[in-house]
Amino acid sequence: MSTTPQPPNEEFEAQPTSGGTPRWLVALLVVLLLLLAYVAYAQRTTSAELRAQLQQANQMLQQLDTRADTLEENYAALKGQFDVTSEKLGLTEAELARARALARQIRGEQQRTAKQLGTQLEQAQAQLGSLTGEVTGVKGDVAATRQQLEQTQMKLERTIGDLGVQSGLIARNADELQELKRRGERDYFEFDLAKSKKYTRVGSISVRLNKSDTKRQKYTLTLLANDKLIEKKDKTLLEPVQFYLQGTRHLLEIVVYEVDKNRVVGYLSAPKELAMREGSQ
Repeated sequence: MSTTPQPPNEEFEAQPTSGGTPRWLVALLVVLLLLLAYVAYAQRTTSAELRAQLQQANQMLQQLDTRADTLEENYAALKGQFDVTSEKLGLTEAELARARALARQIRGEQQRTAKQLGTQLEQAQAQLGSLTGEVTGVKGDVAATRQQLEQTQMKLERTIGDLGVQSGLIARNADELQELKRRGERDYFEFDLAKSKKYTRVGSISVRLNKSDTKRQKYTLTLLANDKLIEKKDKTLLEPVQFYLQGTRHLLEIVVYEVDKNRVVGYLSAPKELAMREGSQ
């Protein structure tokens, strides 16, 4: 079932506003006013934002200018420091060169010193070897000397003197005389007399060689003891020549173990109590 469209209500479309102005016009004006207000507000807001942005940009430009000035100052300072550092670096390089040269010199001296020490060490080792050999030789000499002393002790003899008195041990050479001294039983005074008219002091007496006979190994002595002269004539080699000091019972002996032309070598033997007695006087 179809319906027929109805025509619009003409009374509704033709209704005016109470003031005689159509409502749509009023609405349009309100919309325009709102648009203008919005545009004005937007412009004002945009202008404020632009001013703020412009101010911020100006501040940033000022900061950039300040930073630029600071960078220029820093650049100038850095350039100055660089120049000074370059000068110091050049000086340091020169000092390093001198240090390297000095190190090479010291190293060379150390090498030379080490070489000299090595040479000295070798020489010292050679000397040590030589000294070792010498020490070995000395030990051998000591052993030989000890053996000679032992033989000397065995060779020491007793005999009868020219006064018929039993003599003590007599020495037939200088080595045996040293052995007698080492024993310390008596005091021994060595002499080497040449023929002379003058007396030579030997121990507590004075002695003068009158003559010597190398062929017969004989000699003649004159003794001066306590202002008394005693002549011992034609005495033989190794014969104990005995005599007493005046006013004492101390027997002294002279033994000659070498007879040369106008020269004799021997020793005087005296009891130790005689030396003590003379020392107390």
